[in-house]
Amino acid sequence: MTSAASVADLLDRLRCERSSAKWRTYDADVLPAWIAEMDFNLAPCVSNALQAAVARSDTGYRWPGELPEAVGEFMDRHFGWKVRADTVIALPDVLTGMAEAMRRLTKPGESVVINPPVYPPFFNVTRQVAERGCVEVPLRDGALDLDAMERAFTRPEVTAYLMCHPHNPTGYVADESTLSAVAHMARRHGVTVISDEIWAPLTWGSEPFRPYLSIDPELTASDVALVSASKAFNLAGLKCSQLIAGSADQAVRLRAAIPVEVTYGTGQLGVTASVAAYRDGDDWLADTLEVLRRNARVLQQAIAEYELDIDYQVPSATYVAWLDCRSLGFGDDPAQVFLEVGRVALNAGHLFGHEGKGFVRMNFATDEVLINEAVRRMAKSIVR
Repeated sequence: MTSAASVADLLDRLRCERSSAKWRTYDADVLPAWIAEMDFNLAPCVSNALQAAVARSDTGYRWPGELPEAVGEFMDRHFGWKVRADTVIALPDVLTGMAEAMRRLTKPGESVVINPPVYPPFFNVTRQVAERGCVEVPLRDGALDLDAMERAFTRPEVTAYLMCHPHNPTGYVADESTLSAVAHMARRHGVTVISDEIWAPLTWGSEPFRPYLSIDPELTASDVALVSASKAFNLAGLKCSQLIAGSADQAVRLRAAIPVEVTYGTGQLGVTASVAAYRDGDDWLADTLEVLRRNARVLQQAIAEYELDIDYQVPSATYVAWLDCRSLGFGDDPAQVFLEVGRVALNAGHLFGHEGKGFVRMNFATDEVLINEAVRRMAKSIVR
């Protein structure tokens, strides 16, 4: 077991080094295991590229430069996906891409299908930002419910499907046959697929990741994917994502429709860091994936050792754990109990949809010492 002093020292060090939302939202006595941000050091290639850019004062407005080519090279190496450079559009972040895709590919009064429990902005961006209706088709047994989705796609107001692939918060990775079924279904019913694939590089389970647009380029020509190096390489604050259109024609239409002031929200340092990550970050990424595999098991073992009545299925992707705490008797929002009593901050499951009531989401992209400490604090919250 790790001493209390070493846990405190590690927390103090991270809190001193990091000034991001993860480490500033809660009081100093709270262990933050909520927002999807890693506690690891940057990949050296990214750190070096950023330091070099600052040294030469290259901090002006963004210019995509070699970013489209770097994206394509990365996708080809990792997933065998041939991405044309002229189909890549640089945007500030995936949520911006999500909103712009819905605004440009659907019309007011139309609706978008989502699969709860799902990342909370899927609800907010669809309803409040894009001002589209939301049709919920919950996961069934942790996977896409294709029969229910078919029924939803037949509804006249449904014109788009916002897919979370890999899925956040469950870590589910759809296989090739499922993605093919989605593509055929979408074409039958005239539904545009918007595939959020920000977690793709962090697929580390037995199920390999298959990019949606690579399933059948002709079938998915009218669809789009949203990707970024931000999640895999911890670059969220640098503001750089990419929208990849299913065809060059689709990219031309989207470039003409998306306001230039939106694209200029992309950070120049974000472009610099992303190119470095995509081109030179493979070794760092491979090492990080091994750490995440190990950490997922550390979390599983800690839950068992503290005899917590929590159901946890080790995911195939991401670095967030979806913990079923309904047996603890903490009601719809166990995260509030864990925060108030155990002083550990987790994401409240009910924010991911009705299906998330009684669940919490926990970030395990940290030192295993802090994973054990988080579980210890959760156990402390339970009156036996």
